[in-house]
Amino acid sequence: MSFELTYELIMILFAVAVLAGFIDAMAGGGGLLTIPALMWAGLPPTAALATNKLQACGGSFFASVYFIRKGMVKLADMKLAIICAFLGAALGTIAVQLVDTAFLEVLLPFLMLAIGGYFLFSKKISEDDKHQVLAPTLFALTAALGVGLYDGFFGPGTGSFFALAFVSLAGFGLAKATAHAKILNFSTNIASLIFFAIGGKVFWVLGSIMLVGQAIGATLGSRLVFTKGTKIIKPLVVTMSVMMSVKLLTTQYDFFAW
Repeated sequence: MSFELTYELIMILFAVAVLAGFIDAMAGGGGLLTIPALMWAGLPPTAALATNKLQACGGSFFASVYFIRKGMVKLADMKLAIICAFLGAALGTIAVQLVDTAFLEVLLPFLMLAIGGYFLFSKKISEDDKHQVLAPTLFALTAALGVGLYDGFFGPGTGSFFALAFVSLAGFGLAKATAHAKILNFSTNIASLIFFAIGGKVFWVLGSIMLVGQAIGATLGSRLVFTKGTKIIKPLVVTMSVMMSVKLLTTQYDFFAW
């Protein structure tokens, strides 16, 4: 591995983290920017994923704080979902070390396209809450646990999966779903970070610098979610879903790699 933390590299990765945090707060998919940037900087894949989890914690935490302060999320109502998402991510992080993830690499691009299509064409996507399909307890034990497991096991698009679950199963409006998705995403990020840290895979100095950038970007992005809502979130979710799908497909066929 060739890696030297220079001032120029710090500035570039900090700027990438700010942009990623801004996008991630609204639509998810910030890892499309940060993971390639970390690998370009010289980190091996596992260290890039681990360090990405550290910096992503900054974005998801500050976005969560903003949404809570604005009254878009009530933590008391999310306790079980937060716990289930955390446990799912912990189990996924353990499982990824034991199981071949090749099948997910093939399936995921098409899942991301499906998510983009759902957000683009579904009549359920609006600012208003709709009919609730799952009660909060059942939602926590299924959607929160399942998406958390996926995040620890593989990761890309987790924010989009959480937002989709809140819209389609919990009946939330899009801005409310985005805010709640960020809370659960912070829980899964923390769980994965703990297990990566135990394995000694995290570059703490670089990750901490990028964490600050993520925090700045996420705070700015969160404000747009609060003020603009569906007008800005919907096209961004569709765009990021398509971009993630294309990126994953091209990576599989070795056109370019993270």
